Amino acid sequence: MYSMVINDWRPAVIHYNNRSVSGYFSKDIIDVGGLIVKDQEFIEATKEPGVTFLTGKFDGILGLGFKEISVDNAIPVWDNIISQHLVKDNVFSLWLNGQSDQENGGEIVFGGVDPKHYKGEHTYAPITQKGYWQFDIGDVVIGGEPSGFCESGCSAIADSGTSFIAGPISVITRINRAIGANGLISVYCKSALEEIIKLIFKLLSTGVNDLSRICLFVCYINNIASVVDMTDDVLATLEAPPRCTICKVILGFVHNTLAKNETKKTLIGLTNSICGLVPFAEPMVDCAKLPSMPIISFIIGGKQFELSPDDYILKIGDGDDIQCFSGFVPLDIPPPHGPLWKLGDMFMRRYHMVYDYDNLRVGFADAA
Repeated sequence: MYSMVINDWRPAVIHYNNRSVSGYFSKDIIDVGGLIVKDQEFIEATKEPGVTFLTGKFDGILGLGFKEISVDNAIPVWDNIISQHLVKDNVFSLWLNGQSDQENGGEIVFGGVDPKHYKGEHTYAPITQKGYWQFDIGDVVIGGEPSGFCESGCSAIADSGTSFIAGPISVITRINRAIGANGLISVYCKSALEEIIKLIFKLLSTGVNDLSRICLFVCYINNIASVVDMTDDVLATLEAPPRCTICKVILGFVHNTLAKNETKKTLIGLTNSICGLVPFAEPMVDCAKLPSMPIISFIIGGKQFELSPDDYILKIGDGDDIQCFSGFVPLDIPPPHGPLWKLGDMFMRRYHMVYDYDNLRVGFADAA
């Protein structure tokens, strides 16, 4: 970046689920791998949520989606690269290194592809909606058996900003059952349930009737008054531990049982039913069973793209202390934007990606 930055102090906010990055717009000359992009707008962030930006080994985020979803109609870097005729071919490609112990984490090529990083030919899928390079999935295949989940249509994006593979909870649950995953949050739920229920009833008895505030108290702090006094800006900066999700599920049961005049004891007796509704993240699997776990495939462009257990299982630790976790996590996005799959790093380390702007298509080939 050159020292010609121009600040117009126009406020900007980028929303991530229920959180946001905020700041103001500026303009500068940007150097992207030797490509000099003039008059590039960007956001100088003054507020960032959680600890991701604090602990992440990066200084910012370069969005490569379509301008249709840009904040305040700002022109993205890739669109400026094209309009300023900085590349011969209007494509970019992405390779993520599957060998995590190597220094080179991956490569992005603006204007072409690097033949060293893929094998065979690319299979292309047309873009179905401008935004995040969205395409259709024909089906999700579990251990060679079609799930039938996509009979009414499935949409997906290949998202390098997502670590795992996220999809609708119904099919994610089927996949995790097939690979023998046990939810850590579900286990935590059963051990903590009685304590949380008692706390919820205590709060209800003190006159705290705002359900969202009740769960915030359960989640974060130990003083009822401070929950009531906290502003939405403060609440938006808080990280949500597993007990927050558990609390929200329990509250739904609390209202049903109170309406039926049932007791706290009855509610505690429904432990298995309640915890079965808690969507768990990063469920644990038995590392010794990896060789017997099924292949999970996504049909894209008429071709099956397989993921083996080595692709979709996250391993943490070494030797006797190693732990294994499923890379399939639930993500329910309602219409009109969903249901939507996010094929994150676990998928993209297996497959080399090409993003073809002129032909509005995405290509997939075995990574090398």
